[in-house]
Amino acid sequence: MEKRLKKLTALGMIVVMTAIAGLTGCSKTETPETSATTEAKTEEAKTEEQTDDGAEQEILTWSVWDLDASVYYVPLVEAFEAANPNIKVELLDLGSTEYMTVLGTQLSGGDSTIDIATIKDIPGYMSLVDKGQLDALGEYTKDLDLSMYNGAVEQMEINGEFYGLPFRSDYYIMYYNKDLFDAAGVAYPGAGITFEEYDSMIREVSEKATEARGEQVYGGHYHTWRSQVQLYGLLDGENTLVSDDYSFLNEIYDTILAQQNDGIVHDYATLKTASLHYSAAFYQNNVASTIMGTWFIPTLAKAIASGESENFNWGLAPMPITSGAQVGATAGTVTTLAINANSNLKESAYKFIEFVCGPEGAKIVAGTGTMPAIPTEEVIALITAVDGFPTDAGTTSALTDITAIFLELPVKERVSEVETILNDAHDNIMTGNAVPAEEFKMASEEVKALGIQ
Repeated sequence: MEKRLKKLTALGMIVVMTAIAGLTGCSKTETPETSATTEAKTEEAKTEEQTDDGAEQEILTWSVWDLDASVYYVPLVEAFEAANPNIKVELLDLGSTEYMTVLGTQLSGGDSTIDIATIKDIPGYMSLVDKGQLDALGEYTKDLDLSMYNGAVEQMEINGEFYGLPFRSDYYIMYYNKDLFDAAGVAYPGAGITFEEYDSMIREVSEKATEARGEQVYGGHYHTWRSQVQLYGLLDGENTLVSDDYSFLNEIYDTILAQQNDGIVHDYATLKTASLHYSAAFYQNNVASTIMGTWFIPTLAKAIASGESENFNWGLAPMPITSGAQVGATAGTVTTLAINANSNLKESAYKFIEFVCGPEGAKIVAGTGTMPAIPTEEVIALITAVDGFPTDAGTTSALTDITAIFLELPVKERVSEVETILNDAHDNIMTGNAVPAEEFKMASEEVKALGIQ
């Protein structure tokens, strides 16, 4: 399978964009709670601590978000510190809601307290590069085999240079509640299900499971992110979300709006008002399916095992495909780690990044059930062996039978402005304040006016 996965690049696999999953960790001598609240130290303080043999110990600060929701940062930091006793890594949790904005603000003005920055999305990446806040990595990685990232590095290049090394590479799959499908008497979804078939399936499950249980069951669930709807428009490989014609999204929105109006999925406005997280919605055991990134696997398995969620049987299937898309096509995200251009510990910062983003780090991440940026056969085996992971063959194939992963937002100037336009359009449409065709005609004109090449 490893050879097959590596072949995806040759087939034109487009490696993905933005990282949505939480990224954090803590040092081996601190609890996550104390790490999350530890103030960044001055550069003088960063070399004050000593190892057991009396040598000075450098202290790196790694900016992250959603510290408490992550399961792999502690083992990553512990493994690195064990191999590098003269370097200690501390975590700085900047929160998830406005993470990239907070990070950009902290790095402005020559700030040197953060050494390693987790980059959450393409607009944020472009903004930090434009402001000169990230160090170029070409010189650091000249002896590193970048092909192990299956083309992700090339997707991050700006004028022949790149400023982040892939750490996580997640893609969208379907999570489904087997108990609700059983209650409805509907067969579990499998590979190659189309978007039209998905629509019919969740309508049937909603109707029949609601009748069987005597309470509302939602056949599907869309979180409030615009990507939950708009990424379907990329699966045929013909379009990107930097475009001067967004009409390819009209039919997708029409279908999802009809599901919402018919009570097949949660109401968007209600979800926003309640700030209901997608995990909480699925944990309630009244949602039959949801399309979410592979980052949700360890979170879901842990929640069910710990009793945080009502216990139910679950499975995985590939993301539904739209007309013209090949079986196994999906969309996804890439999270990168970067060096603060103003860090005084750049060499050590890169040493940590190379470890975390390399084969050893990938195995540690995979051992928690999380998808790293290096999708080897060993990595997939580690993920599927995690306690609580469904064992049926169909579920495992949802992770392995991937033929293309499409980039949501390409690395282009003014892409943050495009994202703002698309976010506004999504919110206007999903709240019923605009008609898709009219709203996307306006969005097309606005993006065209930006003059992006």
